[in-house]
Amino acid sequence: MLVLFNKPYGVLSQFSRDPLGTATTLRDFIPLRGVYAAGRLDKDSEGLLILTDDGRLQHRLSHPRHKSWKTYWVQIEGQPSEDQLERLRRGVILNDGPTRPARVRSLPEPDLWPRDPPIRFRRHIPTAWIEIAIHEGRNRQVRRMTAAVGLPTLRLVRVAIGDWRLEGLKPGEYRVVLPTRSKH
Repeated sequence: MLVLFNKPYGVLSQFSRDPLGTATTLRDFIPLRGVYAAGRLDKDSEGLLILTDDGRLQHRLSHPRHKSWKTYWVQIEGQPSEDQLERLRRGVILNDGPTRPARVRSLPEPDLWPRDPPIRFRRHIPTAWIEIAIHEGRNRQVRRMTAAVGLPTLRLVRVAIGDWRLEGLKPGEYRVVLPTRSKH
């Protein structure tokens, strides 16, 4: 079984209850038994999370060795210069080493659902959207990459993993699909 889930902001990418009982988890949205997340999204990130009951598929999707491309739409603080975008494309140096090259392009503001809570608005600081595709999975990698080039991330939405896309799913919704051989 393969499940595509649009993880809302503030939800933990796990089924187990938060020890304090204060956080929302996958258990609050997905009543299916025996499926596990193939990879993670931070609590403050949104978008596509794939769940499966197939351990081999889960490993293939989440392990960097298999190079599954993950595509994100990122709202950043400031207007990116071509130099900043090119630095992201080449890879940047983070405190845990250099990142691999990424696919990066400017993006018109996408038609997304409102985020709850909303992104902070600053009248004198512009924001922009970029699309970043990576095939690594370091902790908070996209946020750290944009910060490294002077473009802090305000909102992060994963829209694709390989050929699987978020399209048609509202926050908190999931869809069971037939597993296919996705190009990664």
